[in-house]
Amino acid sequence: MKSRLGLTKRWYASGADLLVFDDLSSALAVETEGLLWDRLLAREDKPACLVVSHRRIVLRRADHIIVLKEGHMEDEGTLAALLERCEEMQQLWAGGRTADLQVDAD
Repeated sequence: MKSRLGLTKRWYASGADLLVFDDLSSALAVETEGLLWDRLLAREDKPACLVVSHRRIVLRRADHIIVLKEGHMEDEGTLAALLERCEEMQQLWAGGRTADLQVDAD
């Protein structure tokens, strides 16, 4: 866990234009994860981030979401738009198949 956060700090400090995270914060408590993402996203010089995650706390912070199903793109858009029109996202959200069930959609 510490090594993932340490690696993230080094990448972030490197000045890269794009950071790719594959479930970076999955082992963190919800509160800690929220603080991590708030801190990463608060910087004015933040790079673009490509994040692979199923966690609600991450999905709520995403500008754009791509929903994959069986290796194919099912839909894309904002969380609000996907919750309105994408059956797969609706099922994931309502069925509790995303993590952090205590975090509600806006």
